[in-house]
Amino acid sequence: MDPAPRHLVALPIPGRGHVNPMLNLCEHLLARDGDRLLISFVVTEEWLGLLGPAAAAAEAAVSPRHTGLRFRTLPNVIPSEHNRGADLKGFNEAIFTRMEGPFEELLGGLRREEGEGEPPVRGIISDTFLPWAVAVGNRREIPVYSLFTQSASYFSVLYYLHLLPPGAPLNLTVFEEPDESLDFIPGITSLKMGDIQSIYSLDKTLNLVRDIFSRAAKAQCLLFTSFYELESRAMDALNSTLPFPIYPAGPSIPYTANMSAMPIPESCYYSWLDSQPRGSVLYVSLGSFMFVSNEQMDEIARGLCASGVSFLWVARQEAARMQELGGGAGLVVPWCDQLKVLCHPAVGGFLTHCGWNSILEAVYAGVPMLTFPIAWDQPANSRLIVDEWKTGLSLKGEAAGDSRVVGREEIARTVQRLMDSEGEESKELRRRAGELKEACRRVVQVDGSSTVGLDAFIAHMETGN
Repeated sequence: MDPAPRHLVALPIPGRGHVNPMLNLCEHLLARDGDRLLISFVVTEEWLGLLGPAAAAAEAAVSPRHTGLRFRTLPNVIPSEHNRGADLKGFNEAIFTRMEGPFEELLGGLRREEGEGEPPVRGIISDTFLPWAVAVGNRREIPVYSLFTQSASYFSVLYYLHLLPPGAPLNLTVFEEPDESLDFIPGITSLKMGDIQSIYSLDKTLNLVRDIFSRAAKAQCLLFTSFYELESRAMDALNSTLPFPIYPAGPSIPYTANMSAMPIPESCYYSWLDSQPRGSVLYVSLGSFMFVSNEQMDEIARGLCASGVSFLWVARQEAARMQELGGGAGLVVPWCDQLKVLCHPAVGGFLTHCGWNSILEAVYAGVPMLTFPIAWDQPANSRLIVDEWKTGLSLKGEAAGDSRVVGREEIARTVQRLMDSEGEESKELRRRAGELKEACRRVVQVDGSSTVGLDAFIAHMETGN
Protein backbone atom coordinates (compact mmCIF):
# COMPACT_ATOMS: atom_id res chain seq x y z
CA MET A 1 0.00 0.00 0.00
CA ASP A 2 1.39 3.40 -0.97
CA PRO A 3 2.07 5.75 1.97
CA ALA A 4 -0.03 8.89 2.31
CA PRO A 5 1.49 11.89 0.54
CA ARG A 6 3.41 14.46 2.55
CA HIS A 7 0.94 17.31 2.99
CA LEU A 8 2.43 20.81 2.81
CA VAL A 9 0.68 24.12 3.29
CA ALA A 10 2.10 26.99 1.21
CA LEU A 11 1.49 30.48 2.61
CA PRO A 12 2.60 33.47 0.49
CA ILE A 13 2.05 37.14 1.20
CA PRO A 14 -1.06 38.07 -0.83
CA GLY A 15 0.81 40.11 -3.44
CA ARG A 16 1.85 39.32 -7.01
CA GLY A 17 5.56 39.44 -6.23
CA HIS A 18 5.05 36.79 -3.55
CA VAL A 19 2.17 34.61 -4.77
CA ASN A 20 3.70 33.93 -8.18
CA PRO A 21 7.15 32.73 -7.02
CA MET A 22 5.59 30.62 -4.25
CA LEU A 23 3.23 29.02 -6.76
CA ASN A 24 6.09 28.39 -9.18
CA LEU A 25 8.18 26.83 -6.40
CA CYS A 26 5.31 24.50 -5.49
CA GLU A 27 4.95 23.40 -9.09
CA HIS A 28 8.69 22.77 -9.35
CA LEU A 29 8.53 20.66 -6.17
CA LEU A 30 5.61 18.68 -7.54
CA ALA A 31 7.52 18.14 -10.78
CA ARG A 32 10.33 16.59 -8.73
CA ASP A 33 8.23 14.47 -6.32
CA GLY A 34 4.59 14.82 -7.29
CA ASP A 35 3.63 11.26 -6.38
CA ARG A 36 4.52 11.86 -2.73
CA LEU A 37 3.46 15.48 -2.21
CA LEU A 38 0.14 17.22 -1.67
CA ILE A 39 0.27 21.02 -1.44
CA SER A 40 -2.54 23.20 -0.11
CA PHE A 41 -1.88 26.70 -1.45
CA VAL A 42 -3.38 29.39 0.78
CA VAL A 43 -4.54 32.72 -0.66
CA THR A 44 -7.14 35.32 0.21
CA GLU A 45 -10.56 35.11 -1.40
CA GLU A 46 -9.62 38.07 -3.61
CA TRP A 47 -6.46 36.37 -4.77
CA LEU A 48 -8.28 33.16 -5.64
CA GLY A 49 -10.25 35.22 -8.13
CA LEU A 50 -7.09 36.90 -9.44
CA LEU A 51 -5.56 33.49 -10.13
CA GLY A 52 -8.41 32.84 -12.58
CA PRO A 53 -11.43 30.56 -13.01
CA ALA A 54 -9.33 27.40 -12.98
CA ALA A 55 -8.01 28.18 -9.50
CA ALA A 56 -11.46 29.18 -8.23
CA ALA A 57 -12.89 25.89 -9.46
CA ALA A 58 -10.10 24.02 -7.68
CA GLU A 59 -10.67 25.38 -4.18
CA ALA A 60 -10.50 22.45 -1.76
CA ALA A 61 -10.15 20.18 -4.79
CA VAL A 62 -7.52 19.15 -7.31
CA SER A 63 -6.01 22.01 -9.30
CA PRO A 64 -5.89 21.71 -13.08
CA ARG A 65 -2.32 23.04 -12.84
CA HIS A 66 -1.17 19.85 -11.08
CA THR A 67 -2.97 16.95 -9.41
CA GLY A 68 -0.98 17.50 -6.21
CA LEU A 69 -1.92 21.18 -5.89
CA ARG A 70 -5.16 22.60 -4.52
CA PHE A 71 -6.21 25.98 -3.19
CA ARG A 72 -7.54 27.07 0.19
CA THR A 73 -8.70 30.56 1.11
CA LEU A 74 -8.50 33.07 3.91
CA PRO A 75 -11.05 35.90 4.22
CA ASN A 76 -10.10 39.29 2.77
CA VAL A 77 -8.68 40.70 6.00
CA ILE A 78 -6.09 42.88 4.23
CA PRO A 79 -6.38 45.81 1.77
CA SER A 80 -7.13 44.97 -1.84
CA GLU A 81 -4.32 44.08 -4.22
CA HIS A 82 -5.59 46.79 -6.57
CA ASN A 83 -4.58 49.72 -4.36
CA ARG A 84 -2.01 48.42 -1.90
CA GLY A 85 0.74 50.54 -3.44
CA ALA A 86 -1.14 53.66 -2.32
CA ASP A 87 -0.99 52.55 1.33
CA LEU A 88 1.97 50.22 1.65
CA LYS A 89 2.26 50.90 5.37
CA GLY A 90 -1.36 49.89 5.97
CA PHE A 91 -0.95 46.79 3.81
CA ASN A 92 2.13 45.66 5.76
CA GLU A 93 0.45 46.25 9.10
CA ALA A 94 -2.51 44.16 7.97
CA ILE A 95 -0.47 41.13 6.89
CA PHE A 96 1.49 41.26 10.14
CA THR A 97 -1.58 41.54 12.40
CA ARG A 98 -4.72 40.24 10.67
CA MET A 99 -3.74 37.04 8.88
CA GLU A 100 -2.43 34.93 11.75
CA GLY A 101 -5.81 34.13 13.33
CA PRO A 102 -7.59 33.12 10.10
CA PHE A 103 -4.59 31.03 9.04
CA GLU A 104 -4.54 29.15 12.32
CA GLU A 105 -8.27 28.53 11.97
CA LEU A 106 -7.63 27.09 8.50
CA LEU A 107 -5.01 24.73 9.93
CA GLY A 108 -7.54 23.68 12.54
CA GLY A 109 -10.01 22.87 9.78
CA LEU A 110 -7.42 20.76 7.99
CA ARG A 111 -6.78 18.91 11.24
CA ARG A 112 -10.48 18.10 11.60
CA GLU A 113 -10.51 16.75 8.05
CA GLU A 114 -7.85 14.18 8.91
CA GLY A 115 -10.59 11.88 10.17
CA GLU A 116 -12.17 12.03 6.71
CA GLY A 117 -9.07 10.74 4.98
CA GLU A 118 -7.20 14.04 4.69
CA PRO A 119 -3.45 13.49 5.16
CA PRO A 120 -2.08 15.43 8.15
CA VAL A 121 -0.13 18.62 7.51
CA ARG A 122 3.59 17.81 7.75
CA GLY A 123 5.06 21.21 6.94
CA ILE A 124 4.40 24.87 6.16
CA ILE A 125 6.27 26.76 3.44
CA SER A 126 5.83 30.36 4.52
CA ASP A 127 6.97 33.69 3.13
CA THR A 128 9.84 35.04 5.23
CA PHE A 129 7.92 38.30 5.68
CA LEU A 130 5.15 36.51 7.61
CA PRO A 131 7.05 36.20 10.89
CA TRP A 132 4.08 34.87 12.88
CA ALA A 133 3.98 31.68 10.76
CA VAL A 134 6.88 30.19 12.72
CA ALA A 135 5.01 30.73 15.99
CA VAL A 136 1.88 29.11 14.53
CA GLY A 137 3.91 26.13 13.39
CA ASN A 138 5.55 25.78 16.79
CA ARG A 139 2.19 25.82 18.57
CA ARG A 140 0.93 23.05 16.33
CA GLU A 141 4.25 21.17 16.16
CA ILE A 142 4.48 21.63 12.39
CA PRO A 143 7.87 22.43 10.81
CA VAL A 144 8.05 25.78 9.01
CA TYR A 145 10.24 26.30 5.95
CA SER A 146 10.93 29.93 5.05
CA LEU A 147 10.82 31.15 1.42
CA PHE A 148 12.54 34.45 0.62
CA THR A 149 11.18 35.91 -2.62
CA GLN A 150 13.89 38.54 -3.11
CA SER A 151 17.60 38.21 -3.74
CA ALA A 152 19.97 36.37 -1.42
CA SER A 153 22.06 39.55 -1.36
CA TYR A 154 19.11 41.53 -0.03
CA PHE A 155 18.40 38.84 2.57
CA SER A 156 21.98 39.34 3.77
CA VAL A 157 21.47 43.10 4.02
CA LEU A 158 18.32 42.70 6.12
CA TYR A 159 19.74 39.89 8.24
CA TYR A 160 22.85 41.89 9.08
CA LEU A 161 21.25 45.29 9.67
CA HIS A 162 22.84 45.30 13.10
CA LEU A 163 26.21 45.73 11.36
CA LEU A 164 25.29 49.19 10.07
CA PRO A 165 27.72 51.85 11.28
CA PRO A 166 27.11 52.82 14.93
CA GLY A 167 24.97 55.89 15.40
CA ALA A 168 23.01 55.62 12.15
CA PRO A 169 19.65 57.14 13.11
CA LEU A 170 16.62 54.94 12.54
CA ASN A 171 14.61 57.68 10.84
CA LEU A 172 17.31 58.57 8.32
CA THR A 173 15.94 58.82 4.78
CA VAL A 174 19.06 59.98 2.94
CA PHE A 175 22.50 58.82 4.04
CA GLU A 176 25.27 61.37 4.36
CA GLU A 177 27.58 59.03 2.43
CA PRO A 178 25.34 57.03 0.06
CA ASP A 179 28.36 55.77 -1.92
CA GLU A 180 29.82 54.03 1.12
CA SER A 181 30.20 50.31 0.43
CA LEU A 182 28.23 47.64 2.25
CA ASP A 183 31.18 45.24 2.03
CA PHE A 184 31.20 44.90 5.82
CA ILE A 185 28.18 42.60 5.32
CA PRO A 186 29.38 39.04 4.61
CA GLY A 187 29.14 38.06 0.96
CA ILE A 188 28.31 41.59 -0.29
CA THR A 189 30.65 43.31 -2.75
CA SER A 190 28.84 45.79 -5.01
CA LEU A 191 25.97 47.20 -2.89
CA LYS A 192 26.23 50.67 -1.37
CA MET A 193 24.61 52.45 1.55
CA GLY A 194 22.38 54.50 -0.72
CA ASP A 195 20.88 51.32 -2.19
CA ILE A 196 19.16 50.50 1.09
CA GLN A 197 17.93 53.94 2.12
CA SER A 198 14.28 53.15 1.31
CA ILE A 199 14.28 50.71 4.22
CA TYR A 200 14.39 53.80 6.41
CA SER A 201 11.54 55.62 4.70
CA LEU A 202 8.69 54.04 6.70
CA ASP A 203 8.16 54.52 10.44
CA LYS A 204 9.38 51.61 12.58
CA THR A 205 10.66 49.78 9.49
CA LEU A 206 14.02 48.84 10.96
CA ASN A 207 12.57 47.45 14.18
CA LEU A 208 10.01 45.48 12.17
CA VAL A 209 12.66 44.06 9.84
CA ARG A 210 14.84 43.05 12.79
CA ASP A 211 11.87 41.29 14.39
CA ILE A 212 11.05 39.47 11.14
CA PHE A 213 14.58 38.19 10.66
CA SER A 214 15.06 37.17 14.29
CA ARG A 215 11.94 35.00 13.95
CA ALA A 216 12.99 33.72 10.51
CA ALA A 217 16.09 32.28 12.16
CA LYS A 218 13.79 29.87 14.02
CA ALA A 219 12.52 28.22 10.81
CA GLN A 220 13.76 24.78 9.78
CA CYS A 221 15.50 25.99 6.62
CA LEU A 222 15.58 28.83 4.10
CA LEU A 223 14.61 28.59 0.44
CA PHE A 224 15.67 31.14 -2.18
CA THR A 225 13.92 31.89 -5.46
CA SER A 226 17.37 32.81 -6.77
CA PHE A 227 19.97 30.31 -7.99
CA TYR A 228 23.48 29.67 -6.73
CA GLU A 229 25.44 30.75 -9.81
CA LEU A 230 23.74 34.15 -9.74
CA GLU A 231 24.63 34.97 -6.12
CA SER A 232 27.26 32.49 -5.05
CA ARG A 233 29.17 34.84 -2.69
CA ALA A 234 26.08 35.88 -0.76
CA MET A 235 24.82 32.30 -0.50
CA ASP A 236 28.20 30.92 0.60
CA ALA A 237 28.41 33.56 3.33
CA LEU A 238 24.88 32.83 4.54
CA ASN A 239 25.45 29.10 4.43
CA SER A 240 28.44 29.47 6.74
CA THR A 241 26.61 31.55 9.36
CA LEU A 242 22.88 30.77 9.41
CA PRO A 243 21.65 28.27 12.00
CA PHE A 244 19.83 26.16 9.38
CA PRO A 245 20.44 24.93 5.83
CA ILE A 246 19.69 27.08 2.77
CA TYR A 247 18.42 25.74 -0.52
CA PRO A 248 18.71 27.81 -3.72
CA ALA A 249 15.74 26.60 -5.77
CA GLY A 250 15.35 29.26 -8.44
CA PRO A 251 14.60 30.70 -10.77
CA SER A 252 11.07 30.44 -9.34
CA ILE A 253 9.47 31.47 -12.60
CA PRO A 254 7.23 29.44 -14.97
CA TYR A 255 10.15 28.19 -17.03
CA THR A 256 10.01 25.19 -19.32
CA ALA A 257 12.81 23.21 -20.92
CA ASN A 258 11.61 24.04 -24.42
CA MET A 259 10.44 27.65 -24.85
CA SER A 260 9.47 26.97 -28.46
CA ALA A 261 6.85 24.53 -27.22
CA MET A 262 5.08 27.17 -25.14
CA PRO A 263 1.62 28.11 -26.46
CA ILE A 264 1.59 31.32 -28.47
CA PRO A 265 -0.65 34.04 -27.01
CA GLU A 266 -3.53 34.99 -29.29
CA SER A 267 -2.89 38.68 -28.75
CA CYS A 268 -2.14 41.71 -30.90
CA TYR A 269 1.14 42.36 -29.09
CA TYR A 270 2.56 38.96 -30.02
CA SER A 271 1.67 39.42 -33.68
CA TRP A 272 3.26 42.86 -33.51
CA LEU A 273 6.46 41.36 -32.06
CA ASP A 274 6.54 38.83 -34.89
CA SER A 275 6.73 41.73 -37.34
CA GLN A 276 9.77 43.37 -35.69
CA PRO A 277 13.46 42.72 -36.49
CA ARG A 278 15.45 40.51 -34.17
CA GLY A 279 16.66 42.24 -30.99
CA SER A 280 15.09 45.57 -31.97
CA VAL A 281 12.30 45.96 -29.37
CA LEU A 282 12.64 47.42 -25.88
CA TYR A 283 10.14 45.80 -23.51
CA VAL A 284 8.96 48.20 -20.78
CA SER A 285 7.27 47.29 -17.50
CA LEU A 286 7.42 49.15 -14.20
CA GLY A 287 5.67 46.58 -12.04
CA SER A 288 2.22 46.10 -10.63
CA PHE A 289 1.94 48.17 -7.47
CA MET A 290 4.71 50.73 -6.89
CA PHE A 291 3.48 54.03 -8.27
CA VAL A 292 5.41 56.21 -10.73
CA SER A 293 4.30 59.84 -10.89
CA ASN A 294 2.33 61.07 -13.89
CA GLU A 295 5.16 63.47 -14.65
CA GLN A 296 7.68 60.64 -14.75
CA MET A 297 5.41 58.44 -16.86
CA ASP A 298 5.06 61.28 -19.35
CA GLU A 299 8.84 61.74 -19.54
CA ILE A 300 9.33 58.00 -20.12
CA ALA A 301 6.78 58.06 -22.95
CA ARG A 302 8.35 61.08 -24.62
CA GLY A 303 11.86 59.72 -24.08
CA LEU A 304 10.95 56.41 -25.70
CA CYS A 305 9.43 58.28 -28.64
CA ALA A 306 12.54 60.46 -29.01
CA SER A 307 14.89 57.44 -28.88
CA GLY A 308 13.61 56.10 -32.19
CA VAL A 309 13.58 52.59 -30.69
CA SER A 310 10.56 50.30 -31.10
CA PHE A 311 9.02 49.40 -27.74
CA LEU A 312 6.33 47.25 -26.16
CA TRP A 313 5.12 48.82 -22.93
CA VAL A 314 2.84 47.31 -20.29
CA ALA A 315 1.31 50.41 -18.69
CA ARG A 316 -1.87 48.92 -17.11
CA GLN A 317 -4.46 51.65 -16.49
CA GLU A 318 -2.26 54.23 -18.23
CA ALA A 319 -2.02 52.28 -21.49
CA ALA A 320 -4.23 54.52 -23.65
CA ARG A 321 -2.59 57.76 -22.47
CA MET A 322 0.94 56.37 -22.85
CA GLN A 323 0.13 55.14 -26.35
CA GLU A 324 -0.91 58.66 -27.31
CA LEU A 325 2.21 60.24 -25.81
CA GLY A 326 4.58 57.59 -27.15
CA GLY A 327 3.45 58.00 -30.72
CA GLY A 328 3.63 55.29 -33.33
CA ALA A 329 7.11 53.95 -32.47
CA GLY A 330 5.75 51.41 -30.05
CA LEU A 331 2.78 49.46 -28.74
CA VAL A 332 1.32 50.09 -25.27
CA VAL A 333 -0.88 47.41 -23.69
CA PRO A 334 -2.49 46.94 -20.26
CA TRP A 335 -1.11 43.39 -19.80
CA CYS A 336 1.06 40.76 -21.43
CA ASP A 337 2.58 37.36 -20.69
CA GLN A 338 5.95 38.72 -19.62
CA LEU A 339 8.13 35.62 -19.80
CA LYS A 340 6.90 34.76 -23.29
CA VAL A 341 7.53 38.35 -24.40
CA LEU A 342 11.06 38.42 -22.95
CA CYS A 343 11.86 35.17 -24.73
CA HIS A 344 10.64 36.48 -28.10
CA PRO A 345 13.58 36.97 -30.49
CA ALA A 346 12.47 40.53 -31.33
CA VAL A 347 13.06 41.70 -27.75
CA GLY A 348 16.56 43.11 -27.21
CA GLY A 349 16.20 45.00 -23.93
CA PHE A 350 14.03 45.42 -20.86
CA LEU A 351 13.28 48.71 -19.07
CA THR A 352 12.39 47.41 -15.61
CA HIS A 353 11.55 48.61 -12.11
CA CYS A 354 13.92 45.86 -10.88
CA GLY A 355 11.40 43.66 -9.11
CA TRP A 356 13.16 40.39 -8.34
CA ASN A 357 10.78 38.15 -10.29
CA SER A 358 11.11 40.34 -13.38
CA ILE A 359 14.89 40.19 -13.05
CA LEU A 360 14.85 36.39 -12.88
CA GLU A 361 12.71 36.24 -16.02
CA ALA A 362 15.08 38.60 -17.84
CA VAL A 363 18.08 36.52 -16.76
CA TYR A 364 16.35 33.36 -18.00
CA ALA A 365 15.61 35.05 -21.34
CA GLY A 366 19.12 36.50 -21.66
CA VAL A 367 17.86 40.08 -22.10
CA PRO A 368 19.99 43.07 -20.95
CA MET A 369 18.21 45.55 -18.70
CA LEU A 370 17.70 49.27 -18.34
CA THR A 371 17.04 49.78 -14.63
CA PHE A 372 14.54 52.19 -13.12
CA PRO A 373 14.31 51.15 -9.43
CA ILE A 374 11.59 52.70 -7.28
CA ALA A 375 11.85 51.45 -3.68
CA TRP A 376 12.55 48.66 -1.19
CA ASP A 377 14.89 46.04 -2.71
CA GLN A 378 14.80 47.50 -6.21
CA PRO A 379 17.78 49.92 -5.90
CA ALA A 380 19.89 47.05 -4.56
CA ASN A 381 18.75 44.83 -7.44
CA SER A 382 19.69 47.58 -9.89
CA ARG A 383 23.17 47.67 -8.40
CA LEU A 384 23.56 43.92 -8.92
CA ILE A 385 22.49 44.22 -12.55
CA VAL A 386 24.68 47.19 -13.44
CA ASP A 387 27.79 46.84 -11.27
CA GLU A 388 28.04 43.15 -10.36
CA TRP A 389 26.58 41.15 -13.25
CA LYS A 390 27.22 43.95 -15.78
CA THR A 391 24.11 43.08 -17.77
CA GLY A 392 22.45 46.50 -17.83
CA LEU A 393 22.51 50.28 -17.56
CA SER A 394 20.85 52.48 -14.95
CA LEU A 395 18.53 55.35 -15.81
CA LYS A 396 19.31 56.83 -12.40
CA GLY A 397 23.08 56.46 -12.48
CA GLU A 398 24.71 56.40 -9.07
CA ALA A 399 21.61 57.89 -7.46
CA ALA A 400 19.67 54.62 -7.58
CA GLY A 401 17.33 55.70 -4.81
CA ASP A 402 16.94 59.26 -6.07
CA SER A 403 13.34 60.44 -6.37
CA ARG A 404 14.05 63.06 -9.04
CA VAL A 405 12.21 62.93 -12.34
CA VAL A 406 14.45 61.52 -15.06
CA GLY A 407 14.03 63.66 -18.18
CA ARG A 408 13.14 62.54 -21.68
CA GLU A 409 16.56 63.45 -23.10
CA GLU A 410 18.39 61.25 -20.60
CA ILE A 411 15.90 58.44 -21.18
CA ALA A 412 16.31 58.67 -24.96
CA ARG A 413 20.12 58.64 -24.75
CA THR A 414 20.27 55.67 -22.40
CA VAL A 415 17.72 53.67 -24.37
CA GLN A 416 19.83 54.21 -27.50
CA ARG A 417 22.98 53.06 -25.67
CA LEU A 418 21.28 49.85 -24.55
CA MET A 419 19.64 49.04 -27.88
CA ASP A 420 22.51 49.97 -30.25
CA SER A 421 23.24 46.48 -31.54
CA GLU A 422 26.40 47.69 -33.30
CA GLY A 423 27.84 49.53 -30.30
CA GLU A 424 30.60 47.90 -28.26
CA GLU A 425 28.89 48.71 -24.95
CA SER A 426 25.63 47.10 -26.03
CA LYS A 427 27.45 44.07 -27.46
CA GLU A 428 29.21 43.51 -24.13
CA LEU A 429 25.94 43.79 -22.17
CA ARG A 430 24.32 41.25 -24.47
CA ARG A 431 27.31 38.91 -24.16
CA ARG A 432 27.13 39.04 -20.35
CA ALA A 433 23.35 38.55 -20.42
CA GLY A 434 23.87 35.53 -22.67
CA GLU A 435 26.33 34.01 -20.20
CA LEU A 436 23.85 34.37 -17.35
CA LYS A 437 21.13 32.89 -19.53
CA GLU A 438 23.21 29.78 -20.13
CA ALA A 439 23.98 29.48 -16.42
CA CYS A 440 20.30 29.87 -15.62
CA ARG A 441 19.28 27.17 -18.08
CA ARG A 442 21.88 24.76 -16.67
CA VAL A 443 20.71 25.03 -13.04
CA VAL A 444 17.28 23.52 -13.84
CA GLN A 445 18.68 20.56 -15.77
CA VAL A 446 19.55 17.17 -14.29
CA ASP A 447 22.31 17.68 -11.68
CA GLY A 448 21.94 21.47 -11.96
CA SER A 449 22.36 23.39 -8.72
CA SER A 450 18.66 24.25 -8.34
CA THR A 451 17.50 20.74 -9.20
CA VAL A 452 19.89 19.47 -6.55
CA GLY A 453 18.58 22.13 -4.16
CA LEU A 454 14.96 21.08 -4.68
CA ASP A 455 15.84 17.42 -4.12
CA ALA A 456 17.85 18.30 -1.00
CA PHE A 457 14.92 20.27 0.39
CA ILE A 458 12.56 17.33 -0.22
CA ALA A 459 15.03 15.05 1.56
CA HIS A 460 15.29 17.57 4.43
CA MET A 461 11.53 17.48 4.89
CA GLU A 462 11.60 13.70 5.07
CA THR A 463 14.53 13.35 7.47
CA GLY A 464 14.61 16.67 9.32
CA ASN A 465 18.29 17.22 8.56
